[in-house]
Amino acid sequence: MKFRSSALIILCAAVAVACAAVVTNTRAQNSGDNSTTTRQRRADNTAEPSPTPPSKEEETLNSDDVLRVETNLTNVFFTAADKHKRFVATIKKEDVRIFEDGVPQQIFTFQQNIDLPLSLAVLIDTSRSEERTLPEEKAAAQSFLESVMRANKDEAAVVSFTGEATLEQGLTGNVGRLRRAISRVEYVPPSGLIGGGVVVGSTPPISDSQQMLAGSTAIWDAVYTTSNEVLRDSAEHTRRAIILLTDGSDTSSQMHIQAAIDAAVKVDALIYAVGIGDRYSFGIDEGSLKKITEATGGRAYFPRNEAELRNAFAQIQEDMREQYLIAYSPSNKTRDGSYRRVAIEITNSELQKQSLKLSYRPGYFAKTPVSSSSTITKKP
Repeated sequence: MKFRSSALIILCAAVAVACAAVVTNTRAQNSGDNSTTTRQRRADNTAEPSPTPPSKEEETLNSDDVLRVETNLTNVFFTAADKHKRFVATIKKEDVRIFEDGVPQQIFTFQQNIDLPLSLAVLIDTSRSEERTLPEEKAAAQSFLESVMRANKDEAAVVSFTGEATLEQGLTGNVGRLRRAISRVEYVPPSGLIGGGVVVGSTPPISDSQQMLAGSTAIWDAVYTTSNEVLRDSAEHTRRAIILLTDGSDTSSQMHIQAAIDAAVKVDALIYAVGIGDRYSFGIDEGSLKKITEATGGRAYFPRNEAELRNAFAQIQEDMREQYLIAYSPSNKTRDGSYRRVAIEITNSELQKQSLKLSYRPGYFAKTPVSSSSTITKKP
């Protein structure tokens, strides 16, 4: 009996050691899997510093501090503006009706959300058509973030793009980091370009593919990637938005504009476009920018000077702060991932006389059982 007991103890110890080795190996394999589609640009060439606990200034939004609504509800944010583009703050629950696929829905929650936390992504086009206006764009974007960001409440990211997207700064609540990221954004001409579209052959490009990317503009790819790889990982229950600075002329996207719209809608992100660039040499594609913004509940602006540019950013800030929230439980309970069309109507006769302009996303994708049970993991 003593021999059998000793053997049993030795066997158990061996099993424990083997299990520990498996766990250690698994953790090592998991730690090596940290891939992403966007390229992360290093701020400098210095060695990576040792990790330190974030200061209060660097903390991003905590989902425990924001509005929570039951997960079986559909949330629709909307703004109402009069003919002078001023926000109308007097709308009540009984003044509106909401429809899904033409069927009236019972409103569960109606409230005004001036102080809703924000998760933003600023996308800056650095292609050749933006060369002349890029300094003004950067200055206006910096002023915008400095005025809109609130410590320990809001978060933002900065992405630059030509034929490919570069993550200049991931989501952070640190305004200083965002300011420095925007400062780093610059126009880099394709190899051999001397101006006026003339390319000389004395300085060959590193590769044909890199030359092609540097000389092209992939707007819809940038929006698609930002929605899926940046805003999808933002804090839960925030007002998500993409601020798109571009002339709207897409020359090389692999994704269609509708795929970019769908990606933004799936993560509940508004798109605000500032149509800016060298309008005399390249023009502004107002139609495409209006399409992608209106389909997500945002708006497009087309400033012609620096004053109008700053005014556009001020209007975007006001739109994101001064919104109404309607939450309802859809009468169609099928969770099949299908697209559901949404419409909001003003029923108050006095408000109808004002011909208010309502801005909201015109639809959403119904969650499937798999997507509704998934959790979002924030990037470190």
